[in-house]
Amino acid sequence: MTGPDLDSRIETYYVRVRGTVQGVGFRHATVRQAHALRIRGYVANLEDGSVEAVIQGPANEIDRMLSWLRRGPPAARVTDLVSEERSSDKRYERFEQH
Repeated sequence: MTGPDLDSRIETYYVRVRGTVQGVGFRHATVRQAHALRIRGYVANLEDGSVEAVIQGPANEIDRMLSWLRRGPPAARVTDLVSEERSSDKRYERFEQH
């Protein structure tokens, strides 16, 4: 399906993950998970030791991605996750690591 019907079902979320999330393969694993779920956007380390991500896709896949981000890869220890839906006309082409 293409056109406005598909676009109207696409959600965009900004996510901030805190805990032991840098130096444990969090970004790389996030990229793999996003590709598996066909999520688009990006993930990046922040100077304060947290990780940010913008995830974009259908609502059910966004829910699955948020659930995964609450745990992260095995070596990660997520202590806090904040997510907020954002209105965005931008459509990401892929999911990448920054």
